[in-house]
Amino acid sequence: MAANPFLIVSVARDINVKKIKSQKTSFNEKARLKIIKRLKLVDHALLGGVKNYIAHIKKVSPHIIALGYDQTAYVKNLKADLKRSGLKTKVLRLKAFYPKIYKSSLFKSQKFAKI
Repeated sequence: MAANPFLIVSVARDINVKKIKSQKTSFNEKARLKIIKRLKLVDHALLGGVKNYIAHIKKVSPHIIALGYDQTAYVKNLKADLKRSGLKTKVLRLKAFYPKIYKSSLFKSQKFAKI
């Protein structure tokens, strides 16, 4: 891992999004990964695990995991799972960034064009 700040983004798998949200995604996992990889702030992007979400986290061994303000799936036991895996990763919850403007459900309802 680099000494300087390094941002790795884990993109949720389609099958897991469908389980969590009970609906298909607007963009499939490969399209979402491609979009994330284009962001200049992102140093590395990868697809998350299908069944074992800890496995790909363990490979990367991050210092910090930053969860979205509305991300609740898989996080109930996250700290315990990280500790059990031998990781000393800090888990942070991000604050909403203008949730009345920037929320995927709002974009869908306003029928924004697909990227």
